[in-house]
Order: sequence, then C-alpha cells, then structure tokens
Amino acid sequence: MPSMTEWSLTLHASITEIGAAAWDRCAGDDNPFLFHAFFLALEESGSVGARTGWLPRYAALHDGTGLVAVAPLFLKGHSYGEYVFDQSWARAYEQAGGQYYPKLQIAVPFSPVSGQRLLIDPAHRASGAIRGVFADALRQACQELGLSSVHMSFCTQDEQETLSGHGWMGRIGLQYHWHNQNYASFDQFLEALASRKRKAIKRERRDAQSCGLDFRTLRGPEITEEDWDRFYTFYQATIDRKWGHAYLTRAFFTGLSERLGDRVVLMQALDRGVPVAAALNLAGRDTLYGRNWGCEGEWPFLHFELCYYRAIDFAIAEGLSRVEAGAQGEHKIQRGYLPSLTYSSHFIRDPALAQAVRPFLEEERAAIMQEKEALASFSPYRTENIS
Repeated sequence: MPSMTEWSLTLHASITEIGAAAWDRCAGDDNPFLFHAFFLALEESGSVGARTGWLPRYAALHDGTGLVAVAPLFLKGHSYGEYVFDQSWARAYEQAGGQYYPKLQIAVPFSPVSGQRLLIDPAHRASGAIRGVFADALRQACQELGLSSVHMSFCTQDEQETLSGHGWMGRIGLQYHWHNQNYASFDQFLEALASRKRKAIKRERRDAQSCGLDFRTLRGPEITEEDWDRFYTFYQATIDRKWGHAYLTRAFFTGLSERLGDRVVLMQALDRGVPVAAALNLAGRDTLYGRNWGCEGEWPFLHFELCYYRAIDFAIAEGLSRVEAGAQGEHKIQRGYLPSLTYSSHFIRDPALAQAVRPFLEEERAAIMQEKEALASFSPYRTENIS
C-alpha cells in the first residue's frame, strides 16, 4: 500500500474528464447504471446540472502510479431525487442555526438501484484497504470544502460495513425484489406459490391480457424516436400525478438507447398499434432493473402486467437471477417480490448533528428489521419454496 502522502482525490465537473475506458474498468460490466455511458447520457441531456441541482463532482482516487478508484459524486443544494430521505435532518440542523446544504451525494441520480458506489480498479480490488482510504478521502474533501455532509445511497452491505469503521453512519431501507430459483417458465414460478396466490396472479394476467391490448418488448436499437416520444408523455404524466419533478429530459432517453444498446429494455402495451403504456428497464449481467413506467387511460392490472409479470418473464427467458422493481410498494409481495434490505452510509461533519442522528438511525434500523420480519409472513410462496 502506498503511504498516505501518495494518495490524492480529484473532483471532476464532467464525466468526460475521466476517460470511459478508465471509468468502466473500475465500474465493471454488471450494473448499467454505473457505466460511463449512463452518466454521459445524463450530462449531455441536461438531466444533471444546474437545472436539476445535481452538479457533477465525480471523484477519482489516485495513488502514486495512477487512477485507483472512482465514484459518482454530486454537489447538491436539496435532497430531491435520492429516495433516501434526510430532509428532517436538514430542517433540524437549520433550525439550530446550521447550514445543511450544499452537501455531497454519492449516488445514481433519480434511481433507487443498489450496487457498488466506490468503484475500484480490478488491479487493486484485492486490497481491502482501498475502500477505507477512499472513505477517508471523501470525508476530508467534505471538511476542506466546508460542507455539512457526504452521503452514499444504495451502496452494498460490504461498503456500508467498511465505511462504518471510518466515521460514517449506516442506514438501511426496504425494497421488494424477485429472485429466480432457476425457473424454466412463468408457470413453473407460479407452481412455487400457494394456490390462492397463484390463482390471483393468473386472474390478474388474464384480465390485463384480455382487454384488447397487444404487448411487445423492445431493446436498444429497436426503440424508435416515436416510441420514446410516447414514453416521455407517459413519464411526464406519472410525474404530474405524483407531484414530482421531471428531472429526466426527452433527450436522455434517446441517449440511453444509443449508448447502452440492448441493456435498455422497453416493455409496451399497444391499443390498435399505438402505445398506451410502457415500462422502462435496464438489464444488468444478472439483474433486471425496473425504472420508469407510465400509462394513458385505465386498463385492469396493466401496471402489474408490464412492470412485474413481464419483468419476471424476461428474467426467466434471459436467465437473470433477480428483478429489482424500484422503490416502495408492499403490494409487490403478493406478486412474488419479497422484502430486501438496502443500504446507505452518511458522514456528518458537525459532531452535534451526528450525535443527534445516530440514535435515530438505530431506532429506524430496529423498526425496519421488525417490519421486514412481519412482512415475511405475507409471502405468497409455499414454505418449502422460500430460499
């Protein structure tokens, strides 16, 4: 290991300042949300930047010989688009006379997708100390910039455990994931469920598929500009219904399919040849990540069909191990998606605020673990099929 004087951390206002080859060597080929091309599509489309308040500050860790690791870091003046909520911390700190914003956020913008956040070059991964060095360097950057905090959302459990030994505080959350038990077909998956749950899903699929709609799945280059135009209409309508903010621009979706190719999976429902609903997914090496969905009109169980059941169909056909269907939604349990823990880590510079947040996190963790245990009782799977 180099001495501490040989380590350096640089921050970059554009992903283009870190070469695609170097970034992707650190990111690997598993999770498309971590690819250089994904962040470039966000930048070039104006989806991150001054307009949305996600200012890129990509972090690069160097030793005496070159680049060792990178992280998707952003400077933020708000807490929107993160899915790990710290607004109550901000309010309490500001009421006490502190300044919570701006802060640093290590995250995939607008995407509650789990994965590595401290992306280490393969040549250095054998050294378990790199994460700790990176965590300390990010803490130091936070202090030198005079910022309140630095946060890492939807990281791995291993990352959280490492950072907890370097002055960061761990937090957990719940999502709902489907796990493939080497099913050969959707029907075989259904056989793993209790009879009543199996019948309910069959009924929902039958009702969704009997209302005169056609279904198709498009990948990468198959997705036309007209398809994206329709999808963006759905995206905006969904945002409006949820009182949200349309961070993603229309250009982002074109850039996504151009840059990520077959990793982009768009599932559509069409009425007389015109798309009336669609679900956007990204396919990783072993996981299908459900991201955005929208619909025009009222169709029975169409959301479940496009977002959950067709995602399972796709995962089985492609031999993927898991489907992550996004944030929230206890209703997913009855569709075969079981509660799974998510992880985040937080460094707060002011000791008084950190001291106030720590017991909150401990109480929250206990409550979430109890909730996860309680939700397990609603599992639709026959007992012998739960792994």
